[in-house]
Amino acid sequence: MEKGLAFPQDCRDFLHSLRMKSKYALFLAFVVVVFVFIEKENKIISRVSDRLKQIPQPLADANSTDPALILADNASLLSLSELDSAFTQLQGRLRNLSLQLGVEPVAEAAGGAQGEAEAKAKEPPRPREARPRRHVLLMATTRTGSSFVGEFFNQQGNIFYLFEPLWHIERTVSFESGGANAAGSALVYRDVLKQLFLCDLYVLEHFISPLPEDHLTQFMFRRGSSRSLCEDPVCTPFVKKVFEKYHCKNRRCGPLNVTLAAEACRRKEHMALKAVRIRQLEFLQPLAEDPRLDLRVIQLVRDPRAVLASRMVAFAGKYEGWKKWLAEGQARLGEEEVQRLRGNCESIRLSAELGLRQPAWLRGRYMLVRYEDVARWPLQKAREMYRFAGIPLTAQVEDWIRRNTQAAQDGSGIYSTQKNSSEQFEKWRFSMPFKLAQVVQAACAPAMHLFGYRLARDAASLTNRSVSLLEERGTFWVT
Repeated sequence: MEKGLAFPQDCRDFLHSLRMKSKYALFLAFVVVVFVFIEKENKIISRVSDRLKQIPQPLADANSTDPALILADNASLLSLSELDSAFTQLQGRLRNLSLQLGVEPVAEAAGGAQGEAEAKAKEPPRPREARPRRHVLLMATTRTGSSFVGEFFNQQGNIFYLFEPLWHIERTVSFESGGANAAGSALVYRDVLKQLFLCDLYVLEHFISPLPEDHLTQFMFRRGSSRSLCEDPVCTPFVKKVFEKYHCKNRRCGPLNVTLAAEACRRKEHMALKAVRIRQLEFLQPLAEDPRLDLRVIQLVRDPRAVLASRMVAFAGKYEGWKKWLAEGQARLGEEEVQRLRGNCESIRLSAELGLRQPAWLRGRYMLVRYEDVARWPLQKAREMYRFAGIPLTAQVEDWIRRNTQAAQDGSGIYSTQKNSSEQFEKWRFSMPFKLAQVVQAACAPAMHLFGYRLARDAASLTNRSVSLLEERGTFWVT
């Protein structure tokens, strides 16, 4: 009987012990949960306290208000400090209790990983190396050396270069000089130019005569002056008995496939073209402000006396009146010829003055270059132009410049790009009659003054090589 009675007592003791252990385990779990909760609350209140501690000084300086009054509307700084201290003490006690029970504090266990994650989150993302696409316009007039300077960009492999694409518009659309017609032609040129910079070469098909068929044409003006139009895959297999007027120079290609040319344009990193039919710089403002383009305008100028001397040779038929005037010794040249010369000089000057004023839309997008400086220091000026355009200059271009500026004699042809640069740029002085120079100087004096071209006082100063007709301008031209 005693043993039978003792057994239930043992069970009761065992159950009582189990209940006590369960309560102790629940208490430990509760302590850990409370610790985690207080730890989080402590961090929040600490941040609030730190921010509130930063408020008094700037506010007092700005408003001359007592900091205690400012904090009274938000909370008491003293109460927050006491609360912060109380939480700190409780945090220490809980940490000691956790260590005695063999439980690792949650905040310390996660602290290292959390800190590392926060550090990575705060690190600014590494920017991808951006290579912006530049759109370079070589803006010039005829016989200013633009074919030669254009080769600086044509010879670079990552630039899609076009030689005088606006020639087709001039040949197809008839515009009278001056007034509204001049403005109308400028707008047409500008809109076509924009599409070309966007690699929409199909826009030219409307102006090529005869019209291309299936986007194939044999009549792209000066195709051979654009390396991009004579490279693979634009250079398709040669087709027998198909005559191409402006064929590639160093290889035989089939008719130009405009679709392949447009695709090649999009693959190149940059786009450049030269144009002698854009006279008014102000008409280019929509292109400079177009977010799809990053326009860079390089205006190339040359001594107008040298320009006229060159034109009278290259385009002899258009200057019969000038030649007759020189040969017959008439007292005055036809007023229409003089007005045309003056108008050309004035449009160039006005565009240059606008560019040098640097309006907001043109800031950092305009550069003025004299051909005479390029002829004397071709490699230096090429580097300046590429630096202005934001395009790295390659050794390929530098080699081309060295080979083509040290020729024994100038190349043949009116568009030759082979020059003896150190001697060529002033050759006009020894063949131009002084009375012809006087006419140019009278018509173009404001432009000559702006660009730094000195006037010749007499025939002797015109032909005397020791008398410089060129003012040094240096880096003034890069704006």
